[in-house]
Amino acid sequence: MPVITDEYVDPSFGTGVVKITPAHDPNDFEVGRRHNLPQVAVIDKEGKMNEEAGPRYQGLDRYECRKKIVRDLAAGGYLVKTEDHSHAVGHCYRCSTVIEPMLSRQWFVRMKPLARPAIDAVKEGRIRFIPERFTKIYLNWMENIRDWCISRQLWWGHRIPVWYCQDCEEMIASKEPVARCTRCGGAALEQDPDVLDTWFSSALWPFSTLGWPEKTLDLAYYYPTTVMVTGRDIIFFWVARMIFSGLAFMNEAPFRDVFIHGLVMDALGRKMSKSLGNGVDPIDVIESHGADSLRFMLVTGNTPGNDLRFHFERLDGARNFANKLWNASRFTLMNLEDYDPDGKPGPLNLADRWIISRYQSAIKETTRFLEAYELGEAARVLYEFTWSEFCDWYIELAKPRLYGKTSAADRHTAQSVLSSVLKGTLELLHPFMPFITEEIWQHLPAHGITIMRAPWPEARADLVDTAAEQEMDILMEVTRAIRHIRGEMNVPPGRRAEVLLIAPDNTRPIIEKNMEYIQLLSNAAIKTHAVLEKMPEQAAHAVTKGVEIFVPLKGLIDVDKEAARQEKELLHVEKDLARVRGKLGNAGFLGKAPAEVIEKERAKEEELSGKQSAIKERLSMLKGK
Repeated sequence: MPVITDEYVDPSFGTGVVKITPAHDPNDFEVGRRHNLPQVAVIDKEGKMNEEAGPRYQGLDRYECRKKIVRDLAAGGYLVKTEDHSHAVGHCYRCSTVIEPMLSRQWFVRMKPLARPAIDAVKEGRIRFIPERFTKIYLNWMENIRDWCISRQLWWGHRIPVWYCQDCEEMIASKEPVARCTRCGGAALEQDPDVLDTWFSSALWPFSTLGWPEKTLDLAYYYPTTVMVTGRDIIFFWVARMIFSGLAFMNEAPFRDVFIHGLVMDALGRKMSKSLGNGVDPIDVIESHGADSLRFMLVTGNTPGNDLRFHFERLDGARNFANKLWNASRFTLMNLEDYDPDGKPGPLNLADRWIISRYQSAIKETTRFLEAYELGEAARVLYEFTWSEFCDWYIELAKPRLYGKTSAADRHTAQSVLSSVLKGTLELLHPFMPFITEEIWQHLPAHGITIMRAPWPEARADLVDTAAEQEMDILMEVTRAIRHIRGEMNVPPGRRAEVLLIAPDNTRPIIEKNMEYIQLLSNAAIKTHAVLEKMPEQAAHAVTKGVEIFVPLKGLIDVDKEAARQEKELLHVEKDLARVRGKLGNAGFLGKAPAEVIEKERAKEEELSGKQSAIKERLSMLKGK
């Protein structure tokens, strides 16, 4: 038995001596090639030992043969010891049978001449990966690439275009079927029964679908494309092979940017699979929540290249957003029935200038994030603008004007702003929510054939009104503070509150000029002061944007009853807080609980502690202390 030396052997593992079976192990195959060892196959295609295994073992199943060899070694006194070793054993992904590596004749593509141009295209910046960290993964694979086996023993695929002459054994590669041997003229020809690797066929996709090798108009127009969107798990299988194939056959990279997205995991962060039974059927989700809600949920909260956990709560949130958009659009359209787009609007008020300015920011930010492939951030900007600014604030402020409480010109102005901002918002949302935006679009005044052909909105610097945004910010913060007090003190929604504001000289004129905004949205009667000679008793108090807010509670609510309610709530909060702090003070819990559970308890402690302080502060107000 020949003995060889090779760096492949780890001298610290076992005896430092390794048997080599070049025909049944990839690493051993490489060692055998380096030392010109014979490649002896001892297992046939049925998993049984062949004649090379010797008469004692020929015909045995591979599993039984292994057991028999161990028994024979023990019987002959050659077995020193047996011990377990952990190592990687390949299994079939369908039936979990152990894979036995075997030698076979296959077709290969020599990769070094193809790999170099594909490496250079990325290093020179002609192709970029987003996120950039995937560039290193791509280059590492390409710089250590091995020849590519492209033949497969499958029923389905592009059959290998090679014919073998049965008379003279000539091998003929041809684009068209071969009738006669090019060497001997014989007609006994058989085509190779194997098919091309699926990824070989897929690698040609960017140009083969456009009429290649003919120089078609489609090929000239669509090749190369701009962006390739794909998962990180097929960078090697598909992306790299499209790149070197495009460079080889078209002399040009098939795309400029490779945008890598993550995988959709279950709520626990596990990959969805049939075996785990944790898959989510998108058809079921579309039927229950709608296609747009599913699309929007998958985009929001996602970052390039990272996995996304599928939570039905987030899906509900996306559906609620779609409903909000639908209801806001329906309200707008109901108030546009008598709207004349060619009519002359009146002057813009503060709310008009503010929403138009905020819309410009939404255009600018959405465009910027989309160009940077930050789809989740783009969706966040649109969500916040649509829900928190357009729906919650501007529509509410526009209602009195739409309901005829101001002049006809002012009503027309509100209609014009509502129509234009809604139209632009739909255009921005369309890539994320194509179906609902198209449906609403079709009912807008003077709409085009389809929203898909509408130009992408462009931000106008001349419509950005910083002063209007700053003034509205003050009014909105004051309104929020009053609303917060009403909620915390359990003030009935229909009861009008008396509110005293102490505002500095630079803020008070803004509030006084636009008092109706605050009064409308907080159901309050507002009085402003530079100073108060006497502070009101039993008044809830807040400060925001330099404005002090007092809401006298006497006569607004039953103070004693509310104090009792707050004290009862305080007892519940303090009980929960003591329980959480008991957990966090328990060494056993801290030593055994998973890190995420401990972190959740700490967050709960912080939340309960904040509630405790807030309730104590409210009780102090109620008791006039």
